[in-house]
Amino acid sequence: MTTPSAQNNSTPAHALATALAEHAHKEGSLLPILHSIQDQLGYIPNEIILPLSQAIHRSRAEIHGVISFYAHFRTQPPAALHLALCRAEACQARGANALIAHAQERLGCDFHQRSQTHDVHLEPAYCLGLCAQGPAAMLNEQPVAHVTPHHIDEWLNQVGESA
Repeated sequence: MTTPSAQNNSTPAHALATALAEHAHKEGSLLPILHSIQDQLGYIPNEIILPLSQAIHRSRAEIHGVISFYAHFRTQPPAALHLALCRAEACQARGANALIAHAQERLGCDFHQRSQTHDVHLEPAYCLGLCAQGPAAMLNEQPVAHVTPHHIDEWLNQVGESA
């Protein structure tokens, strides 16, 4: 199982410099820069906001606004396991609600939260394109079909938790 963390050991300053070198000269560069930073570090640290705003001549408020508007962007290091459970009607018809209840009970958290007892972040998803194979999930950006409570228990065991 892969984690949603960075692929290398880049520092925030290096990640910012790399992103700026690749995208700062382009029109509408803010989103590509933010994506690049998150791809390198696994999240967008607060310490890069001021130097980024100075480099691309945007206000810190504008950059914070963009980061907070898009649910994809993280401002904290990612959990070892990022679990998104499908809430679309097709998955609900195939048992997603019971699966969601199991996950929330095991994790002790609701959607859009990181478990206090597990290194897991739980998110809702709305149609993963696996409607005939539901309930579906995204596990660290990888789609998984026919998900059962047993799968969730196995994933938690892999990040060091017992069922």
